[in-house]
Amino acid sequence: MKFNMESAEVFVPDGLPAREALARTTHLAVGAHQDDLEIMAIDGILACFQRTDRWFTGVVLTNGSGSPRDALYAGYTDAEMQLVRQQEQRKAAILGEYGAQVQLDYPSALIKDTLNEQPVEDLVKLLQIAQPEIIYTHNLADKHNTHVAATLRLIEAARRLPAASRPAKIYGCEVWRALDWLLEEDKVTFDCSAHEGLQMALVGVYDSQVAGGKRYDLATMGRRRANATYYASHTTDTATGMVYAMDLTPLLDPERDIQAYVTEFIARLSADVSARLAQFRLPR
Repeated sequence: MKFNMESAEVFVPDGLPAREALARTTHLAVGAHQDDLEIMAIDGILACFQRTDRWFTGVVLTNGSGSPRDALYAGYTDAEMQLVRQQEQRKAAILGEYGAQVQLDYPSALIKDTLNEQPVEDLVKLLQIAQPEIIYTHNLADKHNTHVAATLRLIEAARRLPAASRPAKIYGCEVWRALDWLLEEDKVTFDCSAHEGLQMALVGVYDSQVAGGKRYDLATMGRRRANATYYASHTTDTATGMVYAMDLTPLLDPERDIQAYVTEFIARLSADVSARLAQFRLPR
């Protein structure tokens, strides 16, 4: 398969030809960096794990350069770190039994470049072949610029498909901004109680990040446990791990204004906070 970056690759853990592996996809995730998928798209990974009728495909847009590094990796060049992170992503694909793992290998600057259509073109090609039922990506209130740009490129790609070929659902998930602030009726919740050992291993396989100064393994599992406990204040816990997401499916409609859609979530939170304060403040 040919993509705009000659260094892009499709890795298939079970050895199936790339196009055939992609065509069996039911759950697909598109992330900006290596390790984003394992943090945000665990619902899809677990849904397909040990199944032959469901297949998870991961897509990473960037090449992994510029990441923080320490300890063993402190002296690694950007080029060396890219190779390490790409290999870690392949290891995660093997561990999680992914149907396929695509690494498009763009510099982050090209994902954020609004005049560069190459990432969109590659995503259109992948969506046409995979035709996933469900897509997981970054939420549009994320505070990482590359994450937001990655999701915008994905939405543009999905909008270019015929309506009948677009996914049934697209979810924006938590990485660099949690979604506990969403109102209950706005939250999409995924129970990720199962296979805790696998979940920890999937994030822990990124040793260049974990040992290199970012404890994503502990933070990710802690957030999932916290979400499960703090989801409802007046009932006992129904899960030991939970991931929150923002439903981005309405944005598959090319006529829908993306900025207005996302800021409506914030406006509803603001109105809820204001109403609660007004209800219980002391009279003057």
